[in-house]
Amino acid sequence: MNNASAAVASYNNTEYKNRVFVYEVVGLSQNNNTDSLNYPIRRSGSVFITVPYSRMNQEMRRISRLGGQIISIKPLNGNTQLEVSDTSKPVQQQPKENKKSKSMTQAKAKQDIPVNIYRPKNPFIGKCIENTELVGEGGIGTVRHLTFDISGGDLRYLEGQSIGIIPPGTDDQGKPHKLRLYSIASTRHGDRGDDQTVSLCVRQLEYKHPETGETVYGVCSTYLCNLELDADVAITGPVGKEMLLPDDEDANIIMMATGTGIAPFRAYLWRMFKEQHEDYKFKGFAWLIFGIPKTPNILYKEELEKMQQENSDHFRITYAISREQQNPEGGRMYIQHRVAEHADELWEMMQNPKTHTYICGLKGMEDGIDQALSETAAKNGVDWSDYQKQMKKEHRWHVETY
Repeated sequence: MNNASAAVASYNNTEYKNRVFVYEVVGLSQNNNTDSLNYPIRRSGSVFITVPYSRMNQEMRRISRLGGQIISIKPLNGNTQLEVSDTSKPVQQQPKENKKSKSMTQAKAKQDIPVNIYRPKNPFIGKCIENTELVGEGGIGTVRHLTFDISGGDLRYLEGQSIGIIPPGTDDQGKPHKLRLYSIASTRHGDRGDDQTVSLCVRQLEYKHPETGETVYGVCSTYLCNLELDADVAITGPVGKEMLLPDDEDANIIMMATGTGIAPFRAYLWRMFKEQHEDYKFKGFAWLIFGIPKTPNILYKEELEKMQQENSDHFRITYAISREQQNPEGGRMYIQHRVAEHADELWEMMQNPKTHTYICGLKGMEDGIDQALSETAAKNGVDWSDYQKQMKKEHRWHVETY
C-alpha cells in the first residue's frame, strides 16, 4: 500500500467515513488523457479535487494514471490534514492558485471511462456472493441475478458497460472456452454501495438442436446460472462506451428493453433514484418500456415498481406482456406495439436535445420500433431515418442488441 492509501486506511471506521475530502494534486500536465477534464490543467501549480470517502482509493488510482501526485488530503470543511508523502517523486513548492480562477472544489471531473482493465490472458478472479432467481412461479425459463466480489483487484466500471466471463473447461476442439460478454446490472458503486461488487442479469440459454431435436444449453449462461456461492469466476473488461449515461442530470432517458436487456437500465435507474449519489442527482424524466412474455418474467418487478411509486414525477414504466396482452390487431403485444401506441409522446420527447434513447435486448425489436417512429415522424414532415442519424451524431441514440 502506498503512503496515500495508508493515510486513508488509517481513518477507516471513524467519523471521516461519511465525509468529503479535498485532494491537492500536482503534476497533471495537459495530454490526451486529461484534455477532456472540465477543470483546468496547468503545467505547474495545484489542482484541488473533492472526493467522497467511499471513492478515495479509486480517485487515487485515477490521478496516478493521469501522471498526478497527491501532496495533501484535507476534510472539505475541516482543518486536519492527512499526512501524505511519496518518496518516488520529489515535491516542490508550487505557486498559489489564481484567486480569479474557478474553485476546484466546485468542479466535477468528467467521466473517466475504464476499458479492458483485465484481459482474457490475465482475467480478474472474483467470487460469487449472490445468485438468485428472478423469474417468478409460472414464468418461462430461468434468469439469475448474480453478484461478484471484486474487492481484491482494480476492476472499475460505469453504468452501461459490460464485462466478459470466461467459463471453465474446454470446447469440443479441446481449446479453452472463449469469453462471453454480459451487460452490467449494477451501478459503478455496486449493489452494496461500497464499490466492491459487480452484478449481472443472466438468462440460461436453452434451445432445440435443429437436427437432433435435443435440448442444448448455453455453455456460459448455464455455468453462471448454476454457480455456487464463494465460487471463483474469471472476469475481463470492462468494455463499451455506446450505452453510457449522459453526465447531464437534467437529461430525459427513454429505455426500451426486452428480457435481460433490462440489465443496463436497472443500473441507470438505481443511479437515478435509489442512490442519488453526491456526484449525480437526477432531475430529468425516465421512461422504461419493457417487453416480456408473462408477468412472472418481469425482472426486478418489485424494485422497479417501488422506484416508480416513489418517483412518479420522474419515472414511468410501460409493460408489453406478449402472452397476456393483445395489440390493436388482436395479436400478441410486443414492445414495438407499445412504442407505436405512445409514438407521439416519444417523438415529442425526442425533439428535446436533452433526451437520450436506449434500446437493449433482442435485435428483432429494432425494425418494429423504427416503423412505429417512422410513421409519427412522417406525420410531422420528417424522415425518420435522417432524424435517427442526426440523433446518433449527437450521441442521443444508443443501441445494444443481440
